[in-house]
Amino acid sequence: MKRIRHSGRSRRRVERSIRIFFFGVALASIITLSLIVVFLFMEGVPIFSKVSVSDFLFGKYWYPTDDPPDFGIFALIMASITVTAVASAISIPLGVMTAIYLAEMASARLREWVKPIVELLAALPSVVIGFFGMVVVAPFLQETFNLPTGLNLFNAALMLAFMSVPTICSLSEDAIFSVPGELKEASMALGATHWETIWRVIIPASISGISTAIILGMSRAIGETMVVLMVAGGAAMIPGSLFDPVRPMPASIAAEMAEAPFRGEHYYALFATGIVLFFFTLLFNLVADYISNKYRQVGAATL
Repeated sequence: MKRIRHSGRSRRRVERSIRIFFFGVALASIITLSLIVVFLFMEGVPIFSKVSVSDFLFGKYWYPTDDPPDFGIFALIMASITVTAVASAISIPLGVMTAIYLAEMASARLREWVKPIVELLAALPSVVIGFFGMVVVAPFLQETFNLPTGLNLFNAALMLAFMSVPTICSLSEDAIFSVPGELKEASMALGATHWETIWRVIIPASISGISTAIILGMSRAIGETMVVLMVAGGAAMIPGSLFDPVRPMPASIAAEMAEAPFRGEHYYALFATGIVLFFFTLLFNLVADYISNKYRQVGAATL
Protein backbone atom coordinates (compact mmCIF):
# COMPACT_ATOMS: atom_id res chain seq x y z
CA MET A 1 0.00 0.00 0.00
CA LYS A 2 2.84 2.39 0.91
CA ARG A 3 4.54 1.56 -2.37
CA ILE A 4 1.37 2.47 -4.30
CA ARG A 5 1.08 5.80 -2.45
CA HIS A 6 4.75 6.57 -3.05
CA SER A 7 4.33 5.73 -6.76
CA GLY A 8 1.28 8.00 -6.98
CA ARG A 9 3.15 10.92 -5.34
CA SER A 10 6.13 10.42 -7.67
CA ARG A 11 3.86 10.42 -10.70
CA ARG A 12 2.17 13.62 -9.56
CA ARG A 13 5.57 15.29 -9.01
CA VAL A 14 6.70 14.27 -12.49
CA GLU A 15 3.47 15.55 -14.04
CA ARG A 16 3.77 18.83 -12.14
CA SER A 17 7.40 19.24 -13.26
CA ILE A 18 6.43 18.61 -16.88
CA ARG A 19 3.56 21.09 -16.62
CA ILE A 20 5.88 23.75 -15.13
CA PHE A 21 8.47 23.10 -17.85
CA PHE A 22 5.97 23.55 -20.68
CA PHE A 23 4.52 26.63 -18.99
CA GLY A 24 8.03 28.10 -18.81
CA VAL A 25 8.68 27.39 -22.48
CA ALA A 26 5.35 28.99 -23.48
CA LEU A 27 6.01 32.00 -21.23
CA ALA A 28 9.50 32.45 -22.70
CA SER A 29 8.05 32.45 -26.22
CA ILE A 30 5.42 35.03 -25.31
CA ILE A 31 7.96 37.27 -23.56
CA THR A 32 10.37 37.05 -26.51
CA LEU A 33 7.69 38.00 -29.02
CA SER A 34 6.47 40.82 -26.77
CA LEU A 35 9.99 42.24 -26.47
CA ILE A 36 10.39 42.15 -30.26
CA VAL A 37 7.13 44.09 -30.69
CA VAL A 38 8.16 46.61 -28.01
CA PHE A 39 11.55 47.12 -29.70
CA LEU A 40 9.82 47.59 -33.08
CA PHE A 41 7.60 50.33 -31.70
CA MET A 42 10.42 52.00 -29.75
CA GLU A 43 12.51 52.32 -32.92
CA GLY A 44 9.66 53.23 -35.28
CA VAL A 45 7.47 55.71 -33.40
CA PRO A 46 10.09 58.57 -33.24
CA ILE A 47 9.68 59.25 -36.99
CA PHE A 48 6.21 60.63 -36.29
CA SER A 49 7.76 63.63 -34.58
CA LYS A 50 9.10 64.61 -38.02
CA VAL A 51 6.18 63.54 -40.24
CA SER A 52 2.50 63.03 -39.48
CA VAL A 53 0.94 59.58 -39.54
CA SER A 54 -1.32 60.50 -42.46
CA ASP A 55 1.57 61.88 -44.52
CA PHE A 56 3.62 58.80 -43.73
CA LEU A 57 0.87 56.33 -44.69
CA PHE A 58 -0.61 58.19 -47.67
CA GLY A 59 2.36 60.13 -48.97
CA LYS A 60 3.16 59.14 -52.56
CA TYR A 61 6.88 59.83 -52.53
CA TRP A 62 9.59 57.81 -50.81
CA TYR A 63 12.86 59.75 -51.06
CA PRO A 64 14.45 59.31 -47.62
CA THR A 65 17.86 60.68 -48.66
CA ASP A 66 16.65 63.92 -50.27
CA ASP A 67 16.94 67.30 -48.57
CA PRO A 68 14.30 67.63 -47.23
CA PRO A 69 13.43 63.90 -47.26
CA ASP A 70 10.06 62.46 -48.26
CA PHE A 71 8.76 59.59 -46.12
CA GLY A 72 5.56 58.54 -47.87
CA ILE A 73 5.06 54.77 -47.99
CA PHE A 74 1.74 54.61 -49.85
CA ALA A 75 3.49 53.19 -52.93
CA LEU A 76 5.17 50.53 -50.76
CA ILE A 77 1.85 49.60 -49.15
CA MET A 78 0.10 49.30 -52.52
CA ALA A 79 2.98 47.19 -53.84
CA SER A 80 2.69 44.77 -50.89
CA ILE A 81 -1.10 44.54 -51.24
CA THR A 82 -1.10 43.97 -55.00
CA VAL A 83 1.74 41.44 -54.97
CA THR A 84 0.06 39.46 -52.17
CA ALA A 85 -3.36 39.64 -53.86
CA VAL A 86 -2.04 38.39 -57.21
CA ALA A 87 -0.03 35.65 -55.50
CA SER A 88 -3.15 34.61 -53.57
CA ALA A 89 -5.25 34.50 -56.74
CA ILE A 90 -2.71 32.09 -58.25
CA SER A 91 -1.72 29.93 -55.30
CA ILE A 92 -4.99 29.36 -53.43
CA PRO A 93 -6.93 27.69 -56.30
CA LEU A 94 -3.86 25.70 -57.40
CA GLY A 95 -3.00 24.55 -53.88
CA VAL A 96 -6.54 23.60 -52.83
CA MET A 97 -7.45 21.87 -56.11
CA THR A 98 -4.20 19.90 -56.06
CA ALA A 99 -4.96 18.86 -52.48
CA ILE A 100 -8.45 17.69 -53.46
CA TYR A 101 -7.02 15.67 -56.33
CA LEU A 102 -4.36 14.01 -54.17
CA ALA A 103 -6.75 13.22 -51.32
CA GLU A 104 -9.82 12.10 -53.29
CA MET A 105 -8.90 11.16 -56.85
CA ALA A 106 -5.26 10.11 -57.07
CA SER A 107 -4.27 6.51 -56.45
CA ALA A 108 -2.43 5.63 -53.25
CA ARG A 109 0.71 4.88 -55.27
CA LEU A 110 0.65 8.29 -56.98
CA ARG A 111 -0.03 10.03 -53.66
CA GLU A 112 3.00 8.36 -52.10
CA TRP A 113 5.20 9.78 -54.85
CA VAL A 114 3.69 13.26 -55.20
CA LYS A 115 3.20 14.21 -51.52
CA PRO A 116 6.93 14.03 -50.59
CA ILE A 117 7.82 16.02 -53.71
CA VAL A 118 5.33 18.75 -52.76
CA GLU A 119 6.72 18.90 -49.22
CA LEU A 120 10.25 19.07 -50.61
CA LEU A 121 9.27 22.08 -52.74
CA ALA A 122 8.04 23.81 -49.58
CA ALA A 123 11.55 23.54 -48.15
CA LEU A 124 13.27 25.34 -51.03
CA PRO A 125 15.20 28.41 -49.81
CA SER A 126 13.66 31.71 -50.88
CA VAL A 127 16.96 32.88 -52.38
CA VAL A 128 16.89 29.91 -54.79
CA ILE A 129 13.35 30.81 -55.87
CA GLY A 130 14.38 34.45 -56.29
CA PHE A 131 17.40 33.43 -58.37
CA PHE A 132 15.12 31.31 -60.58
CA GLY A 133 12.84 34.33 -61.04
CA MET A 134 15.77 36.53 -62.03
CA VAL A 135 17.53 34.13 -64.39
CA VAL A 136 14.64 32.23 -66.00
CA VAL A 137 11.30 33.97 -65.49
CA ALA A 138 12.42 37.59 -65.93
CA PRO A 139 13.97 37.11 -69.42
CA PHE A 140 10.95 35.01 -70.47
CA LEU A 141 8.48 37.73 -69.41
CA GLN A 142 10.58 40.46 -71.00
CA GLU A 143 10.81 38.70 -74.37
CA THR A 144 7.26 37.32 -74.44
CA PHE A 145 5.44 40.55 -73.54
CA ASN A 146 8.04 42.99 -74.94
CA LEU A 147 8.62 44.63 -71.56
CA PRO A 148 11.36 47.05 -70.51
CA THR A 149 12.22 44.68 -67.65
CA GLY A 150 11.13 41.26 -66.48
CA LEU A 151 11.63 42.22 -62.84
CA ASN A 152 8.13 43.38 -62.00
CA LEU A 153 4.99 42.85 -59.95
CA PHE A 154 3.83 39.77 -61.87
CA ASN A 155 7.20 38.04 -61.56
CA ALA A 156 7.23 38.65 -57.79
CA ALA A 157 3.64 37.40 -57.41
CA LEU A 158 4.44 34.31 -59.48
CA MET A 159 7.43 33.43 -57.33
CA LEU A 160 5.48 34.03 -54.10
CA ALA A 161 2.70 31.79 -55.42
CA PHE A 162 5.32 29.14 -56.20
CA MET A 163 6.45 29.37 -52.57
CA SER A 164 2.91 29.23 -51.14
CA VAL A 165 1.40 26.42 -53.22
CA PRO A 166 3.34 23.56 -51.53
CA THR A 167 2.35 24.73 -48.03
CA ILE A 168 -1.30 25.20 -48.97
CA CYS A 169 -1.43 21.91 -50.87
CA SER A 170 0.26 19.77 -48.22
CA LEU A 171 -1.76 21.03 -45.25
CA SER A 172 -5.05 21.08 -47.19
CA GLU A 173 -4.47 17.51 -48.32
CA ASP A 174 -3.94 16.43 -44.71
CA ALA A 175 -7.18 18.18 -43.67
CA ILE A 176 -9.21 16.62 -46.50
CA PHE A 177 -7.70 13.17 -46.01
CA SER A 178 -8.59 13.26 -42.29
CA VAL A 179 -12.36 13.56 -42.96
CA PRO A 180 -13.96 10.38 -41.55
CA GLY A 181 -14.74 7.76 -44.19
CA GLU A 182 -18.21 7.24 -42.69
CA LEU A 183 -19.28 10.69 -43.90
CA LYS A 184 -18.25 9.91 -47.47
CA GLU A 185 -19.92 6.50 -47.38
CA ALA A 186 -23.15 7.96 -45.98
CA SER A 187 -23.24 10.59 -48.72
CA MET A 188 -22.66 8.03 -51.45
CA ALA A 189 -25.29 5.73 -49.92
CA LEU A 190 -27.85 8.54 -50.16
CA GLY A 191 -27.25 8.72 -53.91
CA ALA A 192 -24.77 11.60 -54.13
CA THR A 193 -22.11 11.46 -56.82
CA HIS A 194 -18.41 11.67 -56.06
CA TRP A 195 -18.31 15.34 -57.05
CA GLU A 196 -21.37 16.15 -54.93
CA THR A 197 -19.79 14.35 -51.98
CA ILE A 198 -16.58 16.37 -52.38
CA TRP A 199 -18.43 19.69 -52.70
CA ARG A 200 -21.17 19.21 -50.09
CA VAL A 201 -19.56 16.94 -47.50
CA ILE A 202 -15.76 16.73 -47.69
CA ILE A 203 -14.94 20.41 -48.24
CA PRO A 204 -17.35 21.69 -45.51
CA ALA A 205 -15.94 19.11 -43.09
CA SER A 206 -12.34 20.15 -43.81
CA ILE A 207 -12.82 23.88 -44.43
CA SER A 208 -11.21 24.80 -41.11
CA GLY A 209 -8.02 22.91 -41.99
CA ILE A 210 -8.04 24.35 -45.51
CA SER A 211 -8.38 27.87 -44.09
CA THR A 212 -5.44 27.24 -41.77
CA ALA A 213 -3.38 26.04 -44.74
CA ILE A 214 -4.22 29.21 -46.65
CA ILE A 215 -3.31 31.32 -43.60
CA LEU A 216 0.11 29.70 -43.29
CA GLY A 217 0.78 29.86 -47.04
CA MET A 218 -0.13 33.51 -47.40
CA SER A 219 1.56 34.51 -44.14
CA ARG A 220 4.79 33.28 -45.70
CA ALA A 221 4.07 35.29 -48.84
CA ILE A 222 3.05 38.59 -47.24
CA GLY A 223 6.22 38.86 -45.16
CA GLU A 224 8.66 37.38 -47.66
CA THR A 225 11.71 39.57 -48.20
CA MET A 226 14.34 37.92 -50.39
CA VAL A 227 12.12 36.99 -53.33
CA VAL A 228 10.50 40.43 -53.69
CA LEU A 229 13.88 42.09 -53.18
CA MET A 230 15.33 40.10 -56.09
CA VAL A 231 12.51 40.04 -58.65
CA ALA A 232 10.01 42.88 -57.92
CA GLY A 233 12.06 45.56 -59.67
CA GLY A 234 12.73 47.85 -56.71
CA ALA A 235 10.80 50.91 -57.94
CA ALA A 236 8.95 52.80 -55.18
CA MET A 237 5.97 53.65 -57.36
CA ILE A 238 2.24 52.88 -57.35
CA PRO A 239 1.73 50.04 -59.85
CA GLY A 240 -0.45 50.79 -62.86
CA SER A 241 -0.32 47.30 -64.35
CA LEU A 242 0.82 43.78 -63.56
CA PHE A 243 4.12 44.37 -65.34
CA ASP A 244 5.26 47.50 -63.50
CA PRO A 245 8.32 47.26 -61.22
CA VAL A 246 7.39 47.71 -57.57
CA ARG A 247 8.98 47.73 -54.14
CA PRO A 248 6.97 46.03 -51.37
CA MET A 249 7.58 47.00 -47.77
CA PRO A 250 9.82 44.03 -46.81
CA ALA A 251 12.05 44.66 -49.83
CA SER A 252 12.44 48.34 -48.95
CA ILE A 253 13.41 47.53 -45.35
CA ALA A 254 15.95 44.91 -46.41
CA ALA A 255 17.48 47.05 -49.17
CA GLU A 256 17.88 50.27 -47.17
CA MET A 257 18.45 49.30 -43.54
CA ALA A 258 22.20 48.77 -43.99
CA GLU A 259 22.58 52.25 -45.50
CA ALA A 260 20.39 54.15 -43.02
CA PRO A 261 22.29 56.12 -40.36
CA PHE A 262 21.78 54.53 -36.95
CA ARG A 263 18.80 56.15 -35.25
CA GLY A 264 18.47 58.77 -37.94
CA GLU A 265 15.23 59.74 -39.64
CA HIS A 266 15.70 57.16 -42.39
CA TYR A 267 16.35 54.47 -39.76
CA TYR A 268 13.21 55.37 -37.81
CA ALA A 269 11.14 55.48 -41.02
CA LEU A 270 12.18 51.94 -41.93
CA PHE A 271 11.18 50.67 -38.50
CA ALA A 272 7.86 52.52 -38.83
CA THR A 273 7.40 50.70 -42.13
CA GLY A 274 7.97 47.49 -40.20
CA ILE A 275 5.19 48.53 -37.78
CA VAL A 276 2.79 48.97 -40.71
CA LEU A 277 3.80 45.56 -42.07
CA PHE A 278 3.25 44.08 -38.60
CA PHE A 279 -0.29 45.47 -38.48
CA PHE A 280 -1.03 44.19 -41.98
CA THR A 281 0.12 40.70 -41.01
CA LEU A 282 -1.80 40.82 -37.73
CA LEU A 283 -5.00 41.98 -39.46
CA PHE A 284 -4.65 39.31 -42.13
CA ASN A 285 -4.26 36.58 -39.52
CA LEU A 286 -7.17 37.84 -37.39
CA VAL A 287 -9.51 37.90 -40.39
CA ALA A 288 -8.36 34.48 -41.53
CA ASP A 289 -8.76 33.08 -38.00
CA TYR A 290 -12.30 34.50 -37.83
CA ILE A 291 -13.18 32.90 -41.16
CA SER A 292 -11.67 29.59 -40.04
CA ASN A 293 -13.71 29.54 -36.79
CA LYS A 294 -16.87 30.64 -38.58
CA TYR A 295 -16.67 27.87 -41.16
CA ARG A 296 -15.72 25.32 -38.52
CA GLN A 297 -19.02 26.06 -36.77
CA VAL A 298 -20.99 26.14 -40.04
CA GLY A 299 -19.45 22.86 -41.17
CA ALA A 300 -20.23 21.19 -37.85
CA ALA A 301 -23.83 22.42 -37.96
CA THR A 302 -24.25 21.22 -41.55
CA LEU A 303 -22.91 17.76 -40.77
